[in-house]
This record gives sequence, C-alpha cells and structure tokens, in this order.
Amino acid sequence: MSLTDLTLSELHDKLRTKELSSVEVTRAYLERIAAHNAALNIYLTERPVEALRDAEAADRRIAAGEAAPLTGIPLALKDLLVTEGIRTTCGSKLLENFIPPYNGTAVHKLRDSSAVLLGKLNMDEFGMGSSNENSAFGPCRNPWDRERVAGGSSGGSAACIAARLAAASLGTDTGGSIRQPASHCGAVGLKPTYGRVSRYGVVAYASSLDQVGPVTRTVEDSALLLQTIAGYDRADSTSIDCPVPDYRAALRNDLKGVRVGLPKEYFIDGLDPEVQRTVASAIDVLRDLGAEIVHVSLPHTDYAVACYYLIATAEASSNLARYDGVRYGRRVTGEGGLIEMYNRTRGAGFGDEVKRRIMLGTYALSSGYYDAYYLKAQKVRTLIRQDFLDVFAQVDVLATPVAPTPAFRLGEKGADPLQMYLSDIFTIPVNLAGTCGLSLPCGFAAGKLPIGLQLIGKPFGEDALLGVGHAYQQATDWHKQQAEL
Repeated sequence: MSLTDLTLSELHDKLRTKELSSVEVTRAYLERIAAHNAALNIYLTERPVEALRDAEAADRRIAAGEAAPLTGIPLALKDLLVTEGIRTTCGSKLLENFIPPYNGTAVHKLRDSSAVLLGKLNMDEFGMGSSNENSAFGPCRNPWDRERVAGGSSGGSAACIAARLAAASLGTDTGGSIRQPASHCGAVGLKPTYGRVSRYGVVAYASSLDQVGPVTRTVEDSALLLQTIAGYDRADSTSIDCPVPDYRAALRNDLKGVRVGLPKEYFIDGLDPEVQRTVASAIDVLRDLGAEIVHVSLPHTDYAVACYYLIATAEASSNLARYDGVRYGRRVTGEGGLIEMYNRTRGAGFGDEVKRRIMLGTYALSSGYYDAYYLKAQKVRTLIRQDFLDVFAQVDVLATPVAPTPAFRLGEKGADPLQMYLSDIFTIPVNLAGTCGLSLPCGFAAGKLPIGLQLIGKPFGEDALLGVGHAYQQATDWHKQQAEL
C-alpha cells in the first residue's frame, strides 16, 4: 500500500509509534502532487521545501513525545484561509499576489499542532460558485473524470482528497461549498454548526453563512480534524462558547435507537434517477443498522434558494466593498481620479460571477428595495430554521441527497446561472438554519461518478452526526474506492 493511501487516522497511529516518519509521508505526497497537479489544477500554491521543513519539525516533536493528533499529518487548505507569509488568492486575480501577515484561527490551530501544510487549493472566486469553474486560475478537474467539475466552491479541497494529494483538507461552506464537492469527488465533507469553528482569518463571502470544515476520506478522519479546529474564539464575535465533545469517542458501529428523518421536500421530481436509487439504498443500510426511518416535512424548503441568493449576495456586496485597490490587493492605475481607479481595479479584478452577485446584493440592499427583498428574506430564513428545530424534536438526524445530479461536465451549466444555483438546492437550507451537515460517499452513477448521502444534524450535534456517518461507513466500502489517475 502506498503511503498516500493511508487515512489520517492510520497515519496518526503510525507516526505516533514511529513506524513512519512525517518526512517519508510528506515526500510521498509531494511526489504525487508533482506527478498529477498539472493535469488536475488542484493546488494554486505549493510548498515543497517548506513542507519538508514542517515535517522535520514534526518528527522532532514526535521524538520528544509531544505529538498532537495532527502532528506530522500532510494537509492542504482552501485558498481563502488566511496564512501568514503564504499567498492567499481566494481564486481571484484581485488577490493574486496577496501575502497575509497573520494566520487565521483554524490555520493557527493546525500550525500549533505541527501539521504539515502542503499548499493552498483551487476554489471558485471568493467562494462564489458550485463548480470551481469561476476560479481566475482555471477550473479544478474531477479526479474521477477530468472532463467533469469537482464541485464548488471548495473544489480543490475535495479533489485533493479524491486524488490522494493530501491526507485531509479544510474548506468553507456557505451554501454547500464543502458538501457538494465532497459528493462529486467521493470524499467526506463536514459543514459544522455556525459558530462551532472560528471564522477569524477566513476571507468573507457571506458572514452569516460561512463556516470552516474538514474534507477527508473517512468520517473518523473528520472527527479528528474537527476536534483540533473546533472551539470558542474571542477574535470571532460569531463564535459560540460551548463545550466541544470528544468526537472520536462518539463514533459508533450500529444505529439502534437512532431516529432518521426523510424530509419529503428533498425527494422531488427532477432528482436524477441514479441519485435517487443510490440514496435510497444508503437509507436501507441505515435501517439495517437499526435506525428507525421517519417521514417528515420541512415546509419552507421551496423558498430556500431564493432566500439564500438574497442574503448571500447582500452580504457579499458589503464584504467585497473593501477591495478597492487602496489598501491591499491589485490596483489598476490610469488617468482620472479615485472613482475611476476603483472602477478600473474592480472591473479588471473581479470575475463575471462575482460581479453578478455584487450587483444582485447591492440592488437588494438599495433604498426602496431593502424591505421587499433583504428584510423579507431574513424573515423567511427564520421560518426555515424553525422547520429544522421542529423536525429535530421528532428525529435525531435527517438523511437526504447532497446534490440533484452527479458531477456535470465542464461548461455544461455556465451559460445558465439559475441551473448552476440549483445545484445547491439540498445543501443551502442547512446554512440558512445554521445547523450541521455531513456528506459521505454512498455509491456511483454510470461512468463511475461518485454520489453522496447528506446527513443533517441538530445545532451543535456534530457528535451524533459523525456517529451515524461512521456506522454507515463501517457497513459499506464506498469511501474506500479510489479514482484512477
């Protein structure tokens, strides 16, 4: 078995017992990145020399008996997590040469545990997209089929796991940006409850929706990674001060006594038949493991996409106003005054999708339209959240598809933004409700295209969610399948 085939948990055990060294493992990943990244366009910034230095430091820490759970583990980060001294582009020409002066909290926790940082990963520009085709540096390709999308916006975070170019990665999820690419690439993607992981040092798209989370090969690996990055942070005003459970201890092998809800609004006409069949088979496995299946309703689901694209674009309009060519990032100079410089800089720096969302959000916030659009969307958001709270009085978790189709072809939906937005129809409500969701591989469509099962948990119920997901993976082997590169 290649070193890059080992899971994070297996690597942790072998590094701790000194059966392997971090330098050995890191070299194996760097060789694989060198062999395959050019064809897949997963890494935007690579750190071969620095990663080996990180690995050497980790080995010294292990030799001294000071190893943390992620010490020596080669990881990669979505390129909107701020990293001190390391280029952070957000997939945008506007920040192509931006070198941050500090680490975000999640990154700091990884660095403090002596994890090895292999590099920064491709993504839709500023997190705005569902296919990774909106990256200013070209699309990330799906390792299972290079003519198909990896999903977005954390396409690189999911593709690097499918291609075995990192042991684990971090992404962010604003409307499905961890779970949807995880589904398309056959990885495990966890969107934690809003406030569970600090957003300090995350370049903001929609501040009330963004959340950092792990993308891994197994649910157990997600539990280990979440354990390190979760927790209260005074630097983030939206961080919640509540206890962090022992996530690995919450993993289980059966589902006796667990009530799994099936919301009727997620099993709809238009759902790809292979997705429907595969998710139904996964639900049968949950039933065989002892779960009680309960049919439930989330009645305001139909309004989620419209609600999301008002709130998210309004917040994007506000957040992206800071990119003006004055303080940092790209500046396009020329004749004229300050306003002309703003126009040139933003016009040349932002891609088409980012411009579209800024305009939508600015319109929704403008005088005379605020009450009709943004304020009404916030009221609908409250109704959607209440739907989930009501249902979780009846069940422990929900089971749904992650996406209505498997990964689609590059360029297939680029001319129709609405069809692209509907790719996240099953993931958006979780962000609006602020609760947690998990995508895990549950089968394949024709052409060996991965399909994901989504599990949705109660607010701060990541332990229960991981327990159900782990039980499913103990009974199946979909997560063990590998893309042939």
